[in-house]
Amino acid sequence: MERPAWAPRSIDISVPSVSRIYDYYLGGSHNFEVDREAARKAMEFMPGLPKIMQANRAFMRRAVRFAAEQGISQFLDIGSGIPTFGNVHEVAQAARSDAHVVYVDHDPVAVAHSQAVLAGNEQAGVVAADLRKPQEILASPEVQQLIDLNRPVALLLVAILHFVEDEDDPYGAVAELRDALAPGSLLVLTHASYEGIPLPAERAGGAVDVYKDIRNPLIMRSRDEIARFFEGYDMVEPGLVPMPHWRPDTAPEDDDPWAFSGFAGVGRTA
Repeated sequence: MERPAWAPRSIDISVPSVSRIYDYYLGGSHNFEVDREAARKAMEFMPGLPKIMQANRAFMRRAVRFAAEQGISQFLDIGSGIPTFGNVHEVAQAARSDAHVVYVDHDPVAVAHSQAVLAGNEQAGVVAADLRKPQEILASPEVQQLIDLNRPVALLLVAILHFVEDEDDPYGAVAELRDALAPGSLLVLTHASYEGIPLPAERAGGAVDVYKDIRNPLIMRSRDEIARFFEGYDMVEPGLVPMPHWRPDTAPEDDDPWAFSGFAGVGRTA
């Protein structure tokens, strides 16, 4: 397989990547056949996966606009993935010219592309780091330079926590980040769940097995388990809901049934 110019030398292009699979679902071009093959296998069990990812991105954009309307000008997006049209910095900086954005990902492809997209943008940066190590993120030069932790921050954990297993203490990592943020900060979160998927959980489990096979386990948590990530936050209306129901721009009943898979919510620190 020929290595394209955009793929860093450090990555093994014969191994599927969650970031590149997500890029494929969204119709992006930064993925390999190995990623597309894994995506197609998952879609044999859950054909609506692209619709779920599109609903996820649409929620993210609405939540970023909401944060900007609430006066927040700082955005920390952990597990940001490969940049696609309508990314956080584009939405935030369109809403507020003073918006500062830091992307965080541990995928070298996602980091390299973010650096290329952000070239010349002095109000945005990218950090190569892992959600499971919050202090490394907070102490990074990019966060230190672009984010003032004494002022409110919108912390985005969008479609990332379901890739963190319980043994890696995702609740502890989220709490550590919460405790570092100023009062009035927001947590913007989406998470996969069997709840809302328009087919039996046993069938959807086939897609979960595909992610397990590529050594990126997908942890499907219940609504109650997802709600635990918001401990220490006051939920913003309408609470923790299927993605199309969170402050929709259009009538949610017009959305594809797959879009209602999983949950989305925004919380505010007191």
